Amino acid sequence: MKILVSGSHGLVGKALITSLMADRHEIVRLVRNKPAAAGDIEWDLKKGTIDVPALEALDAVVHLAGESIASGRWTDEKKRTIQDSRVLGTVLLSDALARLSRPPSVFLSASAIGYYGDRGDELLTEKSAAGTDFLANVCRAWESATGRAADKGIRTVHMRFGIILDAKEGALAKMLTPFRMGIGGRIGDGKQWMSWIAIEDVVNGLKFLIEDKSASGPVNFVAPNPATNAEFTKALGRVLSKPTFIPVPEFGVRLAFGEMADALLLSSQRVKPGVLMERGFQFRWPTLDSALTHILAADKRG
Repeated sequence: MKILVSGSHGLVGKALITSLMADRHEIVRLVRNKPAAAGDIEWDLKKGTIDVPALEALDAVVHLAGESIASGRWTDEKKRTIQDSRVLGTVLLSDALARLSRPPSVFLSASAIGYYGDRGDELLTEKSAAGTDFLANVCRAWESATGRAADKGIRTVHMRFGIILDAKEGALAKMLTPFRMGIGGRIGDGKQWMSWIAIEDVVNGLKFLIEDKSASGPVNFVAPNPATNAEFTKALGRVLSKPTFIPVPEFGVRLAFGEMADALLLSSQRVKPGVLMERGFQFRWPTLDSALTHILAADKRG
């Protein structure tokens, strides 16, 4: 298959491309700079331009591009960049796909479980209502931005990613240093739910949805067994054989990270991967201990 990937330098993009290439698929990257490799396609969000003819005859599009939400405090400018990089980029790509004479059969577009907002102990599925905070509003607009492609008849999937576990990048990578030093601990009271998924299951899930000819709409990318922050903390300490008795108070987190603290570290989202489970997807790492053990062992092997 000929597959276009945006966000190819991100955690998911890099892992997905490596796996797809190993399966002998032809990969085309959507890039913001002048194409460095043959077949790369250029787009410019500021100018609203994209090389539309180069998009003809793709089999699938996996759209992962977007400004990191965890780098730097959420100033007004940062929040605009977070929203615009997702919404304007998705509108640009979706409109371009809708204009093709030979459009792809499937358009997988990223979203996040931030869609649901802070929901306490409520068990959330793809049918649950959206939240009302900043990230929830971004996710709603992000998903709506695929409308032109969906109206064209392109099978469109919104991947609502949870916390993606990887030893080198993302949330787990940032946690490893203090936990390895024995100074890790729960955040706040630790009762907030963390819906996580191993990077390997993310990649396998994306490939599964490319092949599943009827899957469309929102799909929660989380493992079947979410954990509270306190449970996650204990599991990571257990796998690392380190103590986890130094909690981080809520006021300290808010002082350090501002609004981002409430959205990413203190909010609670207990999410079920309903669609993936109903369609028969098999998680390789469904439990937290097994996932952390595998990820950290693979990291040691290099």
